[in-house]
Amino acid sequence: MTTKVLEKKKILREKCKKRIRSQCSGNAIKPRVSVFRSNKYFYAQAIDDSKGHTIVAIDSRALKVGSTKEDVSKMGAEFAKLLSEKGINTVVFDRNGYLYHGVVAAFADGLRNNGIAL
Repeated sequence: MTTKVLEKKKILREKCKKRIRSQCSGNAIKPRVSVFRSNKYFYAQAIDDSKGHTIVAIDSRALKVGSTKEDVSKMGAEFAKLLSEKGINTVVFDRNGYLYHGVVAAFADGLRNNGIAL
C-alpha cells in the first residue's frame, strides 16, 4: 500500500476511535477494556476512566505468544482470570476503532467464555 492510502486508513481509524470513545467509558466497578493490535503483538488493558488509571494490563509480548486467534483467545482467558482476582465481573469493551472481527472478536470471546460480562 502506498503512504497516502495507509495515512488515510489511519485517519479513518482515529475518527472511528473517537466516536466509540465518546459513547463508552469505564469506572472502577465496570472498567473499559481497550485493545490494541499490531502486526506482531496484541495488547489489552482495563482502564478506570474516572481516575485515569490502568487497573490490569496484558500483552502477547510478555506472554511470549503470537497474535493469532488461538493465542489471543488464551490471552482473553488469562485476562479474565486477572480481572476476577481484582473482583471485576463486568466490563465495557472498547475495540479501539478496529472491526469486531478476527483477533479482536477472539479476545472478547475469550473474556466471555471465562465469566466476564461484556
